[in-house]
Amino acid sequence: MSVKHVVLGTGAIGRAVMNELVTRGESVRMVSRSGKMDETPAGVEVVSADLYDSARVKEVTQGAKAVYQVSQPRYFEWTTKFMPLQNAIIEGVAGGAKLVLVENLYMYGETEGKPMTEDTPHTAHTRKGKVRSELSKAAFEAHKAGKLKVTAGRGSDFFGPWGLMTSAMGARTFYPMIAGKGAGLVGNVNVPHTHTYIPDFGRALVILGERSEADGHAWHVPNDNPRVTQREMANMIADELGMPLKFSAMGKTMMSIGGLFVPEAKESVEMMYEFEKPFIVDSSRFEKTFGMKATPMKDAIKETVAWYKTHPQK
Repeated sequence: MSVKHVVLGTGAIGRAVMNELVTRGESVRMVSRSGKMDETPAGVEVVSADLYDSARVKEVTQGAKAVYQVSQPRYFEWTTKFMPLQNAIIEGVAGGAKLVLVENLYMYGETEGKPMTEDTPHTAHTRKGKVRSELSKAAFEAHKAGKLKVTAGRGSDFFGPWGLMTSAMGARTFYPMIAGKGAGLVGNVNVPHTHTYIPDFGRALVILGERSEADGHAWHVPNDNPRVTQREMANMIADELGMPLKFSAMGKTMMSIGGLFVPEAKESVEMMYEFEKPFIVDSSRFEKTFGMKATPMKDAIKETVAWYKTHPQK
């Protein structure tokens, strides 16, 4: 099967990219280790591949126009496995398709509540933040060296369809609230914290894959209401459900205790600074350059609630 777009990874963001491409009538190949994916749209190919093998990466991306790198190691394996993964992908894609990277904001480190732009220095003080910075810099060095074309979309903590159990506004918030119970929030719920809507992330990445002016640069994908607090966002969810807001908030101490039993929780402790002070993302550069606005927050929450209601927790 000849494809124009290959998505490496079948998680929430990978699915969002796939959905945007399918809506545009594009041919898509999804790649995962298992080669399986629930709710696969008609015409989408799903294949199995070890993405640490550059030869296999080359096979599954051969002839593609754009490759979206959405895969990652398990959270507690970032420091040892993320760079080998990216190196294999760059080696496999080199000389062919444009590589569109999915990145978060860990590389910036503590910004003391100042809004983050694409020009914010990489001052990460955490292990995972330093890894994220190294990954980004290495990819853009490959672009500068002419090995391949690279661009990157950076998003904040995300919410929406296929949201993670571990994300601040993911399954541990929506499922309990739908059941009439309290949301599970994180840190100081009264400070601004930007959240990225998953379908908006997917749409933005496809735009980056299409547009040549994106090449060689990282971009903050659009976010609606970037200064909304977790409490305010949870209130919007409660209003959508027609119920009073109930929640609990896990601080750094409780996260550390949870880390004694759950590896992902242990790895989250060093990132708690993001939830202790304002964490605000400026996405105006993307919006002005590409003319895209994020989905209004209330609409995004309505759509997210509807998705969780039709996808019961397993």
